[in-house]
Amino acid sequence: MRHHFLRSLLVAAAALPAIATAATLQAGSKRFTESYILGEIVAQTARSAGAQVAHQRGLGNTGILLNALESGSIDIYPEYTGTIAREILKLDSVPPLAELNVQLARRGLAAGVPLGFNNTYALAIRTADARAKSISRISELKAHPELRLGLSQEFLGRADGWPGLARAYGFASAPPKGIDHGLAYEAIAKGQVDVIDIYSTDAKLDKYQLTVLVDDAGFFPRYDAVLLYRADLPARFPQPWAAIAKLEGRIDDATMRHLNTQAELDNVDFARVAAGWLAQATGAAEPVPRSQGSEPQAAPSLWARIFAPDFGRLALEHVALVFAALAASCLIGIPVGVLAARRRRAAPAVFGVVGTIQTIPALALLAFLIPITGRIGPVPAFIALTLYALLPIVRNTHTAITQIPREMIEAAEALGLQPAAIVRKIELPLATPTVLAGIKTSAVVNVGTATIAAFIGAGGFGERIVTGLALNDTTTLLAGAIPVAVLALLVQGAFDLLERGIVPAGLRGQRA
Repeated sequence: MRHHFLRSLLVAAAALPAIATAATLQAGSKRFTESYILGEIVAQTARSAGAQVAHQRGLGNTGILLNALESGSIDIYPEYTGTIAREILKLDSVPPLAELNVQLARRGLAAGVPLGFNNTYALAIRTADARAKSISRISELKAHPELRLGLSQEFLGRADGWPGLARAYGFASAPPKGIDHGLAYEAIAKGQVDVIDIYSTDAKLDKYQLTVLVDDAGFFPRYDAVLLYRADLPARFPQPWAAIAKLEGRIDDATMRHLNTQAELDNVDFARVAAGWLAQATGAAEPVPRSQGSEPQAAPSLWARIFAPDFGRLALEHVALVFAALAASCLIGIPVGVLAARRRRAAPAVFGVVGTIQTIPALALLAFLIPITGRIGPVPAFIALTLYALLPIVRNTHTAITQIPREMIEAAEALGLQPAAIVRKIELPLATPTVLAGIKTSAVVNVGTATIAAFIGAGGFGERIVTGLALNDTTTLLAGAIPVAVLALLVQGAFDLLERGIVPAGLRGQRA
């Protein structure tokens, strides 16, 4: 009965996103400031036209957003023509928008509503170093191998990033180590790196006194901001689309840089930045209370940020995701561990599979699961966490079963007990302390691993961590990390109490 209830609950949970998606315009954004703001502008504009809108914020890199768009998990997100041409369509140049749409149509997608600004990639160096070393162009970096490059992970892997740049300028050195874009400015300010990749509309160029190097080889194409969307979006949401289309040409380079500055330097929430601009530029946004306008805000204290109004929602999402995945891992892992113990020849294959799963990078696994499940959010995150939790449970179950003295099993067989009864009445009770230790390890590890769920819109305290990385905001980062750490300690304490309650003292002492 309990298993049937759990199965029904999981099926219902999996069906909810599909039901919600059918009636809701799903907007998305990447995990950097500008994309957050543009996503909010799109969402609020559609909402002002009467649509029910959900904004899936900070969904990771281009690959994750593209998978989400093609699978129908989102309908629209802000993108750039250079990224569409070079990264998505793998073209050598950036053709006009009409030509891009010819190729995007084959994938059921379209690009449109050019917003009016060009946010191209560039490299930047400290102004003091640029003057001292007489560096003003990218080609001049070859004469200074002592300079340390700190490039974002996505830039290092993109065709229009480091691989193409190195070929265009003849850089023969090995690719530099990756650094999150949100942390790069602090790193260059503290002298930990000397050259970083930037976006031309970044708000922090002046604050950190950086010089943008001239792209003298003309490698970087134009990255005109557009909206990438499912081709059927205008037909499904005609009125919201008409409102969104009016955004065309309304944001120039200076305006976008100013909006980024409000979010990153003035501590104004992304939604308030978007609402303030819309109220001024188009009148399409919902009114913003005077106290919540776009004026600079004092940074909230860490305590206030931890217990912000979203604390309860994030805690519930985080705990639900962790324990739902843990329950599924137990239902799979314990029988598999027993099987590996009783079928010794199968053990290497079992441990090979669960061990290999553990080595797959989290974001890669999530990106792989999005097209398979056809959605973003809790479902692929649940599957990923379930898979990651298997190894400790399978390993501990196998170890516990194999360490039971063979004489006890033979005595049970002599008494006429069937194999299933031996497992249920002898092996599992004796294995309980070790199995429970494996479950506890999986639970504690999954509390931390669940933060990656925010990269695909599954919520939890990872939302704060992702936002903190985007803004390089230590307070927001800690407001997400501290509850996760406390939750891990609480989970460990709860399992210790559970062990005392269900494991006889003799078995606890035997394990010790």
